[in-house]
Amino acid sequence: MKKRYSIILSVIAVVVIALIYYSAKDTETVTTIETEVQKGKFDVIVAVTGELQAKNSVRIEAPIQALRNIWIWEVTIAQIIPEGTVVDSGDFVARLDDSNVRNRLNDIEQEIEKSLDDIERAKIDSSLDLRNERDRMINLDYAVQEAQIALEQSKYESPSVIRKAKIDLDKTIRELDQAKGNYDLKIQQAKVTIRQKTLELNKKLRQKDDILSALEQLEIYAPASGMVIYYKDRDGSKRTVNTNIRLRGEAVVATLPDLSSFNSLTYVNEIDISKIKKGQPVQVGIDAFPEKKFTGIVKNIANIGEQLPNTDAKVFEVEIALEQTDDQLRPAMTTSNTIITQTFEDVLYLPLEAIHTNDSLPFVYLKNKTRQLVLLGESNDDEIIIEKGLDEKDKVLLSIPEDGEEYKMAGLELIALINERRQQKEQEQKRAQQAVENKGEPLNGQGQTSPENQVRRKNR
Repeated sequence: MKKRYSIILSVIAVVVIALIYYSAKDTETVTTIETEVQKGKFDVIVAVTGELQAKNSVRIEAPIQALRNIWIWEVTIAQIIPEGTVVDSGDFVARLDDSNVRNRLNDIEQEIEKSLDDIERAKIDSSLDLRNERDRMINLDYAVQEAQIALEQSKYESPSVIRKAKIDLDKTIRELDQAKGNYDLKIQQAKVTIRQKTLELNKKLRQKDDILSALEQLEIYAPASGMVIYYKDRDGSKRTVNTNIRLRGEAVVATLPDLSSFNSLTYVNEIDISKIKKGQPVQVGIDAFPEKKFTGIVKNIANIGEQLPNTDAKVFEVEIALEQTDDQLRPAMTTSNTIITQTFEDVLYLPLEAIHTNDSLPFVYLKNKTRQLVLLGESNDDEIIIEKGLDEKDKVLLSIPEDGEEYKMAGLELIALINERRQQKEQEQKRAQQAVENKGEPLNGQGQTSPENQVRRKNR
């Protein structure tokens, strides 16, 4: 009897447990998350990451003019002190590779030796030429004397003999005069030749001085006190040991930033750049110090887009000026920038998760088994403005109910307005895209992602 009683109790217990389990399961299945339509201030934002840069900094540069003077257009960093080192004015910072400069020095020293040899050879050659000319003039002077004697002795000879003696004398005198003239010309020629070679030598000596001056300037010292920060090229790479610096552009080796004021340098995608305007407020967070928050404003926006390495999209450089500072801030720290592009007062808004679409028609699920069409306004990363279709504190389901397909569609009168708004957004986006691609400039209009596309991205 007891055994039978125990079996009955066991069966009852199993049934009760099963009922509780399936009841709980059904309850979980039908449980839905809901939210209320909120009303209040709404910020449209563009969230981007950036990097801190000092507003003002002293550049530590390679001796660009000294190297250009000796026709060197590229130099390599051979040594540089660690980034973040605090230096005083005059402290050693970096040393540039001197191999090219020393090669130029060896070449010019060989050219100087050759010029000295050329000058000495020219002096010797001119001395020999002038001595030969002097000997010739002496010989011609003797020849003139002999011709004069011959003329005197021929006065008792026939007229033809006298005439010939006179002609010989005139001829010899003319040769002597020509030799004297040639001698003077050769002196001038020798002077010019030596002067030209001396000028060439002096030019090479000045080149050697320029090379020695450049060689001395290859060791770079701090022009002021501060913290050394490596300079970044446009591709984002830092100039460190073995970095080649082209002297046709910026020959900056490192910088000494002023740590009392900072900018955040960021890049905004071409899709969002039309939203950004100078003077817009920005909320700035520092990834290294999550508890620290700062405010800033958009200071500069690049007119021309660029393509960063390893990316396909074009971006525009945006400079954000921080309005506060902190002793712990350092250049190159990563920032989280929230640019407030628009602010709306007293508007209705919902989380993006509450918005669903059907054939590009946005709607929400209501608790009364209704799918309510809504006209959407601007959006941010989390929420979106509801212009028509709902009232404040309306209850909206965040998740799709199991029988959602059976919900009745309401608000059909908004379809025409929704389609018209969508076409306007598509046209604005197309104009903005064309402005970016064809002109490289942001459009002044509101070319931005449509609310429906924003919802689709969020729901993914």
